[in-house]
Amino acid sequence: MRVVLDTNITVSGLLWRGAPRQVIAAARDARIELWSSVELLDELEEVLQRLKFAARLAQIGKTPAELVDAYLALAVIIATTPLADPVSADPDDDAVRACALAAQAEAIISGDDDVLTLHMFQTIPILTASAFLARLAAPA
Repeated sequence: MRVVLDTNITVSGLLWRGAPRQVIAAARDARIELWSSVELLDELEEVLQRLKFAARLAQIGKTPAELVDAYLALAVIIATTPLADPVSADPDDDAVRACALAAQAEAIISGDDDVLTLHMFQTIPILTASAFLARLAAPA
């Protein structure tokens, strides 16, 4: 199953326990395929460098670059094309959608209420990490 993670899910999964971490673990276990883009990786690196994460990074003994590298080892990087008609006022949200289209993703996983309120982007469901894990665990 091809999945695109919104940066908030990636950050949560890399830094803390919980459903976002379980989604990343599913990729490590080859139960899903994570897809990303240069734009999303740039955002991930920028977000991880924010001062508000410094204490957590020190606590887990990792640098932003190490976490980005760890994520890169799990994700397939794909070239994207900007959306012809932007859906959101936030270009970062549209970068997630553009990546999902390019990857022919089967789900977008987000913790952002602005993204989640759409429920679907074209034919791609937009789910919370918990909802995605429930779907992943459901019998086929």
